[in-house]
Amino acid sequence: MQKKTPHKNLLLLAAPLMLSGAIINTAQAGVNYQLRQVHAGPGETVNIDALVFNDTGSLMSWTAPQNLVLQWRDHQGNVVRSLAELETRDPQASIPVNNFTAYSWRAVVPNGIKGLQAVNIEGERVMLALDANSQGNSPITSSPAIAAVVNAGASGDPSAPDPALPAAQVAAAGAAAQGPAINSGYGLQPASSSFDSFRNAISAHDPTYFIAGNKGGSNARFQLSFKYRLHSPTDPSNPGFFDHFYIGYTQTALWDLHSDSKPFVDTTYNPSLFWRKDAIWESEHKRMFLGLATGYEHASNGKSGDDSRSMNDVFIQPEFNYRFDHGATLTFAPRVKHYVFMGENADWKHYRGRVDWRLRYAQDNGLVLSGMYNQASQGRNTKEVSIAWPLKRTPLNMNGYLYGQYFSGYAQTLLGYRERSSSQFRIGLALVP
Repeated sequence: MQKKTPHKNLLLLAAPLMLSGAIINTAQAGVNYQLRQVHAGPGETVNIDALVFNDTGSLMSWTAPQNLVLQWRDHQGNVVRSLAELETRDPQASIPVNNFTAYSWRAVVPNGIKGLQAVNIEGERVMLALDANSQGNSPITSSPAIAAVVNAGASGDPSAPDPALPAAQVAAAGAAAQGPAINSGYGLQPASSSFDSFRNAISAHDPTYFIAGNKGGSNARFQLSFKYRLHSPTDPSNPGFFDHFYIGYTQTALWDLHSDSKPFVDTTYNPSLFWRKDAIWESEHKRMFLGLATGYEHASNGKSGDDSRSMNDVFIQPEFNYRFDHGATLTFAPRVKHYVFMGENADWKHYRGRVDWRLRYAQDNGLVLSGMYNQASQGRNTKEVSIAWPLKRTPLNMNGYLYGQYFSGYAQTLLGYRERSSSQFRIGLALVP
């Protein structure tokens, strides 16, 4: 009868192996490997997933190997080698700066494999852990952790046990009195607070900036904008249809800095509900990709009586994107609008038309140029052009962007949408260009 390895030795071996699978080895070209399963027996299939990060300064080309050579090592140092086969359809990828792509390989657990296995991808300084014990009888993945959470190293004597942490500190970390088994698939989720969930669901929407000009008297224009994701995907690498629904909010104000009381001329409150996906189609090498946004938006200046203004529309916005080799993206995104519930300001379409023609050129960590043109009836047109440069790349070494904006046309404010605003250039700071 085979002698069982003591639990203490197994845990000492398992701890560094489990941790190593979660650490990105930056020396290995930004590739992070992990085993999708924590338990599998001989003859069963396991998957090795990899995220390839581009942390260079330009577009990166990467080709995934068709096979990985795996080394299976047990606690006695016995080694078995086998192959994992690439499952991802296209092994070649062009990865934009600060982006990643995912790959997966399929492997079969070799016969004769038992106990806790250290799995090494040959040629990589990566070690993963897999429990090959029979399911239900495993001391590694099937047994709950009936143990206190200790203050590791606090005893000062390597031969003495570490003292337990205070119960309040353990509870604050999201740990229960008894830890779940590894293969239970839960245990860390409660540690995520409501604030973390809220923060992770918020992202940039339209530009956020504060800019000032001096034509017709000192004035400033500022805008705040964000969107909130309504559903968090169970699998972030493969979100479902409902994971692409958002609530958006944008607030834009024109501020008169010339008058004595420094009044706000008008403020636009612009909530929206929409569906958005950045890439519903991609070319073979991901150089070209098509995104789509569609939904409903409302805009109001929050006033009553004769000064009340509002606008409602449903829109669809296809986004045609092209990635350049030097690490920049060109986007053409016309927004087509159909106005609804426009009893209050039914003539809006005669001043702002039905299509916003939008063009944007954005370098990764560099120059951002964007423009919008709108043609309405009787020759009325509106133009807006913006330019931004990251302050990190200036002697100031600040967060944000140096931001300039040119505007000419109608509806700079809701209150005065029938009046044409003269050409105006403003400059200032943008958080999101």
